[in-house]
Amino acid sequence: MRAAPAFQLTIRHFGVWRAMVAVLVCCAATSLVAFLMLPGEPSASPLVRGSLATLAALAIGASATLWRCDPVSLRWDTQQWHLGPASSKGEEPWQGHVAVALDLGAWMLLKFTHHPDARSIRWLAVQRPGIEPSWHALRCAVYCARPADSPDGGRNRATSPESQE
Repeated sequence: MRAAPAFQLTIRHFGVWRAMVAVLVCCAATSLVAFLMLPGEPSASPLVRGSLATLAALAIGASATLWRCDPVSLRWDTQQWHLGPASSKGEEPWQGHVAVALDLGAWMLLKFTHHPDARSIRWLAVQRPGIEPSWHALRCAVYCARPADSPDGGRNRATSPESQE
């Protein structure tokens, strides 16, 4: 079976992601306001209500930090995935594996796991608007990317069943 062809994409449009974050922050803020406006139970002291409100406000603030997304360059070179800042196009510093975490048709959440540190994960929100010419190639690459056969016709040693023992 053929490997997915080499592919490179600069991800810089995040409108759908930002809209989803805004909806979640609005829902959290609305529930916080509703909680504060409801008459409290006699057992709930003002200190408890204030502490809960402060924690909820901090959670909303932390969620709002998800709003900012820096452009990144994602590349499949027929052997492995590469990720880096948009300015590193073609020379991305991080190598790893990409998996689809969520696919909504015109929007995907990708999980990039850095090699060799598998604990280092980067989440990538990718939307079709803004990258229409590359959308099909991206979907093919994330679903079908596997290392290409080596020049001698055999599988690459790094991905052979013997190397996974």
